[in-house]
Amino acid sequence: MTTFSNFTYYNPTRIVFGSGTIASIEKLIPTDKKILFIYGGGSIKTNGVYAQVTEALKGHTFTEFSGVEANPHKETLDKAVAVVKNEGIDFILAVGGGSVIDGAKYVAAAALYDGDGWDILEWKHTVKKAVPIGAVLTLPATGSESNGGSVITRAETQEKRFFKSEAVYPVFAVMDYTVMTTLSDRQLANGLVDTFVHTTEQYLTYPTDGMVQDGYAEALLRNIAALAKDWENRRTESWQKNLMWTSNQALNELIGVGVPQDWATHMIGHELTAIYGLDHGQTLAIVLPALLRQLRLQKSKKLLKMGRNVFGLEGADLTEDKTIDKIEALFRSVDVKLTLSEYGIKADVDAVVTALKGHGMTALGETGSITPDVAACILQRAL
Repeated sequence: MTTFSNFTYYNPTRIVFGSGTIASIEKLIPTDKKILFIYGGGSIKTNGVYAQVTEALKGHTFTEFSGVEANPHKETLDKAVAVVKNEGIDFILAVGGGSVIDGAKYVAAAALYDGDGWDILEWKHTVKKAVPIGAVLTLPATGSESNGGSVITRAETQEKRFFKSEAVYPVFAVMDYTVMTTLSDRQLANGLVDTFVHTTEQYLTYPTDGMVQDGYAEALLRNIAALAKDWENRRTESWQKNLMWTSNQALNELIGVGVPQDWATHMIGHELTAIYGLDHGQTLAIVLPALLRQLRLQKSKKLLKMGRNVFGLEGADLTEDKTIDKIEALFRSVDVKLTLSEYGIKADVDAVVTALKGHGMTALGETGSITPDVAACILQRAL
């Protein structure tokens, strides 16, 4: 077992959690700020969120920008960047799920950069300053409301890339779980899967003496397992508030400090979304079990620890394969499929691997052992 390493943990986001909290943005944003209110396809206008936000902004100056996609497109977001630059916007309010918040981070960073915003996603430009952001979360999944990460799609080239910067942490995140009542089962399931995988990728690597990180990750994983088991009560306030809070804690970067991480499932999943248009959560449920079966010996100690401490396996049932079986059963229990063929997709493994190579993803995983050849094996299992 290795020791966990030195780290600096920074999270400046103020969390405002609970019923009726959307009204608090009136005081969270100074009245002298010129705001860009950015959101997605319009669901906030039918679920009451739009009315609550505009009521809270009555004393503020704001411009609206709508149409941010479920996988936010650079091409759309560049139009918002132009609005920020042309209208002197000095605060961005993102209202939506992780895609809208991720998109707002791109806009906030690109608006203070003279070059092409895609340079940020190709890591050619380091983001050191950005327009301040506030977030009103409507769909729990990504944790984007209180971290510095963002994933953006370039539709023209079918690329999905990410960037991170302390400059794009939201100033505040309003988390009113009552807005979840209008979410579809598919959205709730995707959020649950995303949360489980975020936690797993910071936990299921190799042992360290990071007792806090492991213990907290296991608590979050048990939460998700309990919510999946209680899927029939997904429309209750208790279920929804616990998913929203667990999703946030899974990726506010605390459980990953100082310990090895494996984001290969996300990197491979990004390519599947970019090429085949699958939901982000769907790709994660496809890739993770395939990856774990491919690497079950490398990850043996942590798989067994997960089996014991998360799923309660013991004795002859405590094996790597049975732990993976439990993960698959969890995904199945919320009606998420586990293979590409179940979605009617005949994937071109070579095309996905070529995309990974083109994006420099040639040594993925906690030890860099997921080469293009290994990624191809994982994808073959996922077919």
